[in-house]
Amino acid sequence: MNNSKYEIVGALDSSPTTITQRIDPQTEIPELLRQLILAQVKQNELLQELVNQMTAAQRQRNTELAQWKRANPGLARSCKMAADRLGKLQTDILTSLAYDVDDNFEDLQENEYLLNEFFEKYGPRVVHMNTILQTLTVLGNAPDLNGAISSK
Repeated sequence: MNNSKYEIVGALDSSPTTITQRIDPQTEIPELLRQLILAQVKQNELLQELVNQMTAAQRQRNTELAQWKRANPGLARSCKMAADRLGKLQTDILTSLAYDVDDNFEDLQENEYLLNEFFEKYGPRVVHMNTILQTLTVLGNAPDLNGAISSK
């Protein structure tokens, strides 16, 4: 028997060789469990720190949006109304796009020119619509922190 912790099992021929570890269950397993617990505690601390960072940034953003909304209440209402209306236009554009794909799928698949035309027709419109709609939605739905905002 080998006195080392590791023993090579297998022949030196072409068969696969495996390495097994001889452990003393009375001492090794509790030590491994302690190491696992310490690693998990460290991982939990790091995750908590990450959550704290993310929530701090979100709180700051909500505070700034609430201040903006308080300074521009009429504009915030207009943004919300515009976002609602623009959302309906976005639905119409996406419906048209979906029907266009459904009706012309084989042609789009086989013809590079038609595919490029499709992207030119819908691509910029959808991208710009999403960007504007997202901006209006954020501004129109700014949080109302009612006194939770510290004055600067």
